[in-house]
Amino acid sequence: MPITVGQDTAKTRKTLSVNGKSISYYSIPAATDAGYGDFTKLPAALKVVLENLLRFEDGGFSVSTDDIKAFGDWAKNGGKNPREIAYRPARVLMQDFTGVPAVVDLAAMRDGIKTLGGDANKINPLVPVDLVIDHSVMIDEFGNPRAFQMNVDREYERNMERYQFLKWGQGAFNNFRVVPPGTGICHQVNLEYLAQTVWSDVDQNGEEVAYPDTLVGTDSHTTMVNGAAVLGWGVGGIEAEAAMLGQPISMLIPEVVGFELTGEMVEGTTGTDLVLKVVEMLRELGVVGKFVEFYGSGLDNLPLADRATIANMAPEYGATCGFFPIDKETIRYLRNTGRDEDRIALVEAYAKENGFWRDETYAPIYTETLSLDMGTIVPAISGPKRPQDYVALDGAAQAFKQVVSEYRGVDASANAAEMASEGPAPTAPADPCKSHPVKGEDFALRDGSVVIASITSCTNTSNPYVMIGAGLVAKKAHELGLNRKPWVKTSLAPGSQVVSAYLEAAGLQKHLDAIGFNLVGYGCTTCIGNSGPIQKEFSEAIAEGDLVATSVLSGNRNFEGRISPDVRANYLASPPLVVAYALAGDMNVDLARDPLGQDKDGNDVYLKDIWPTQKEIADLVEATVTREAFQSKYADVFKGDEKWQSVETTEAETYDWPAASTYIQNPPYFQGMGPEPGKIQDVIGAKPLLILGDMVTTDHISPAGSFATTTPAGKYLLDRQVQPREFNSYGSRRGNHEIMMRGTFANIRIKNEMLDGVEGGYTKGPDGAQTSVYEASMAHQEAGTPLVVFGGEQYGAGSSRDWAAKGTALLGVKAVIAESFERIHRSNLVGMGVIPFEFTGGDTRKSLKLTGDETVDIRGLETVTPLQEVECDITYGDGSKKTITLKCRIDTAPEIEYIENGGVLHYVLRNLAKS
Repeated sequence: MPITVGQDTAKTRKTLSVNGKSISYYSIPAATDAGYGDFTKLPAALKVVLENLLRFEDGGFSVSTDDIKAFGDWAKNGGKNPREIAYRPARVLMQDFTGVPAVVDLAAMRDGIKTLGGDANKINPLVPVDLVIDHSVMIDEFGNPRAFQMNVDREYERNMERYQFLKWGQGAFNNFRVVPPGTGICHQVNLEYLAQTVWSDVDQNGEEVAYPDTLVGTDSHTTMVNGAAVLGWGVGGIEAEAAMLGQPISMLIPEVVGFELTGEMVEGTTGTDLVLKVVEMLRELGVVGKFVEFYGSGLDNLPLADRATIANMAPEYGATCGFFPIDKETIRYLRNTGRDEDRIALVEAYAKENGFWRDETYAPIYTETLSLDMGTIVPAISGPKRPQDYVALDGAAQAFKQVVSEYRGVDASANAAEMASEGPAPTAPADPCKSHPVKGEDFALRDGSVVIASITSCTNTSNPYVMIGAGLVAKKAHELGLNRKPWVKTSLAPGSQVVSAYLEAAGLQKHLDAIGFNLVGYGCTTCIGNSGPIQKEFSEAIAEGDLVATSVLSGNRNFEGRISPDVRANYLASPPLVVAYALAGDMNVDLARDPLGQDKDGNDVYLKDIWPTQKEIADLVEATVTREAFQSKYADVFKGDEKWQSVETTEAETYDWPAASTYIQNPPYFQGMGPEPGKIQDVIGAKPLLILGDMVTTDHISPAGSFATTTPAGKYLLDRQVQPREFNSYGSRRGNHEIMMRGTFANIRIKNEMLDGVEGGYTKGPDGAQTSVYEASMAHQEAGTPLVVFGGEQYGAGSSRDWAAKGTALLGVKAVIAESFERIHRSNLVGMGVIPFEFTGGDTRKSLKLTGDETVDIRGLETVTPLQEVECDITYGDGSKKTITLKCRIDTAPEIEYIENGGVLHYVLRNLAKS
């Protein structure tokens, strides 16, 4: 369908000639000349947002002249002017874990609008939506040639109900495409194929218009495509649904942090090593809610694949996005990945004409800056439970011993201090690591045993330099006679089929196969928690010995409880280092100094013996990563294999919800909803459901991985005769609110401070006894008691997971009170009608000495305004009372309306029904 643009745009609408064709565009230099303000020194990332407002000015799009002028004031004010604006991305990207519940919501909205007397066909995406099925494949089979096919077969067995539903959605909704299973990871497919950097379409007047490619995605790593100068970031499913239904994204003009890169990478380092340092630096600076734009002479030496790796991990450093402007490398990448030559010509001409091009004269204003010489980067990993926990490789083994010491309650710091002091040589500190025998094997596992080594995730498998590097490490190791240790579960899950094409063409896949890195599927796998089970005897040895088992993965997330229930310490590493750790089999091995193993003649082999040179890698990349490979693999990207083509579904306007389905259920959000919104209600007489610490992630709140028969979700399925083998994962069950409510706050590593030293999804019920969070919530709701959750800093970090907010709302939580919130989760809470509040004046859950026995009253909400401070009365169990001040994190005026309506989808549904 044609794009719609504003009406008051004559001053800035210009014409560009590209390859003999004329195309309209909205000119930023013309906006400067027209007196809107001086935009010449704006960062490219912010110019993308400005162009969006120019294109939609007037015409009923809530974009005023003052909004546009505010960007000139931003530059005058040194990169600050937090004016609220309405932003409209060009398209939406989804994956199936978050996409299924989004399509469930759209289907439920069709039912809801009919109940309100409206037309079901009004519930349709107004912007293009692509959903890539990438989160469902699980690593059941590994380390052999049949692994890929067996995992795909199991994927279809487990997920057929979901796939039938998505196929129904593809037929029922306009502007909605599905990329079938087995194609790749959404962000890599987006980077390599879907993204265009500069988009073009016909407007309502029949004229072709060029504009920056922009998007939001229902996955936090949507930011990856910023490496190709496509402005995009992750939002919750509910916010994405509102965007695709025509609602603007209400946002404040962001601050933009400039990150200068100088120098070039040195021998032996990778783009992964670089991004882990970038994550550490930006987390230390603090960039939540901000754009980060990379600039500097170092970009001339940085391939787009490395840029995409850095952009991918924007959620890990906390920024809204990490943007790279258009330059010669962008053009080279578009050509090499098979984009149309007319498109490539348009990108270059548009960027140069409209002020988006980066060259040696590019020198914008930034809110603040920091700098990194890439020549100082060293090999590194990150862990054991946060991406920003940077560890240089030569200190990794010692750092792991400290992790074990802390887990065991041993004070290793005293010994370390003694060894650093002058005087007689002290006794070496005792090794804190324990071991435990494995039944039926002639070896034992110990603290540090690497039981999972996975080349996974779009973060690194999109990068041919590190993938070819991993293949060369495998080749050299195989030729010397090295192999993975027998307790290591190895896997290779590329983000696109192109990776397999160039690994095969380079003759490297056979060497990866030889040491256990066989293809297991094209999808997120280990990075999302779909690592599959490890061998039963290994799992038992870990549990019986209370061992700190480890995983090493080339992903972006290593949060507690995410990768595997058997693993306590998870480390992010480059693909070549993942191979090296599989060979070593133990985090206690110092890869910088210790041998990885012995060759066929019994000689020690060190990492330096099998590490490829940058020239070896670059030559193979040049020879095998070709334009023809990309064009071939993406030729039929929406067609799928025979399995996908044989999936049967209906063509009904509304979905016929199968009553017995344990995957897809009609959610209760719109049941009993009237045509008019209400007022925001004070929170009176609320009880704490949980009291949580710092860095509680959306994985803690709504885990994605497997669950046991003893959990509320497991019991629910057993009651419906679903056998444990068919439980699948929380992520795959996100179309069923009954499962997801029971899985909320059910991560096996979550720690509720209302309980003493207990891990897992437990809390106190109304009677004060320990019970599951779900059962406590149901008891409180039956009694009519509202609930609150307390948290620490960076509450809701991590994935864009909308179910972290949906589950919170369905458990009866009316408010979340924390020291600070991560951007996406705060927005998701508001989108589900849950009010976020922040402590003020130095108050914290600890300073208030909260135990869970308190009663909470928050007043003044009927007339609350964005970011207003309100009073909160806390009545303790002994009857004493304290009044504190909270900052209401309803940030914008539209969000007030969302809360009044009970959520953003309720707001949209009522408006569509009225129209």
